[in-house]
Amino acid sequence: MKQKFIYYTKELAIFILLLTLLSNILSFYKSQTLNKASLPINQVELLNKERLYLKQNKPILIHFWATWCPTCKLEANNIERISQKFNVITIAVKSGSNKDIQKYLKEKGLSFHVVNDKNGTFAQLFHISAFPTTFIYTKEHTLLFSDVGYTSTLGLYLRMWWASL
Repeated sequence: MKQKFIYYTKELAIFILLLTLLSNILSFYKSQTLNKASLPINQVELLNKERLYLKQNKPILIHFWATWCPTCKLEANNIERISQKFNVITIAVKSGSNKDIQKYLKEKGLSFHVVNDKNGTFAQLFHISAFPTTFIYTKEHTLLFSDVGYTSTLGLYLRMWWASL
C-alpha cells in the first residue's frame, strides 16, 4: 500500500512538472507575436465611464480576457487578488455590453478595473491572439513580462514585485 502511494505520488509530480513545462513553452511560443513596445496607452475609459490615467512611477498589469473564455474564468480570482495590491487594468475583449460585463463581474464577485473592448481595438493594438494574455510594465511603462494563458497568483505577485523594484 505504501509503495503504491509513493509510486502514484511520483507519477503525479512528474505529470504536474511536464504540464507546467508544456504550458510555459506554449505561452512562450504564443507570446512571440505580442506588442513588445512600451505601454501604448496612457488613459482608458472604464465600464462606469470613468477615465483612468495610467500614471508612471507605478508598475502596471494589463490583462486581456473574455467572459466566454474558460481559462479566463479560472484566472479571474488571481487577477482580483493582485488588483487589491497593485495597479491593474483588465480589458474584456468582445464580451458584450457594459451591462453584460458588469453582471458577469457581480456574479463572480470581481471588482477589478475593466475596459470594454467591444470591437477588439485594444486587442489588435497589443497583437492579442489568445486569451488570457497578461502584460506587466515597469514604473517607466516598459514591458517587463508578457504571458499567454493561465498564471498563478504567486506568479503574478512575484512579477509585479519585480516590476516595482
